[in-house]
Amino acid sequence: MNELIIVQIAREAVQTAIYVAGPALIVSMAVGLVISIFQVVTSLQDATVAFVPKVVAVMLVVVISFPWMMRVMVQFTTKMFTDFNFVVQNIP
Repeated sequence: MNELIIVQIAREAVQTAIYVAGPALIVSMAVGLVISIFQVVTSLQDATVAFVPKVVAVMLVVVISFPWMMRVMVQFTTKMFTDFNFVVQNIP
């Protein structure tokens, strides 16, 4: 029983991490793809051309979605603290 609880907690933690980081990662991949296509078309192979737009895009996504990210993380943390008694009681 204890292993199942630990696995469930770990699964929920990974799901929450992916759920929160997903928008920034997707935007980073999309901007990277657009910049790569731009670099191939123009034969411009400078590292900062790829780096700076990705950083700006990811920062914009994080700033815009920060309230939602915090809400998801607070819900997860509240659930973990609420379920803490159940987990501790089931430890042999």
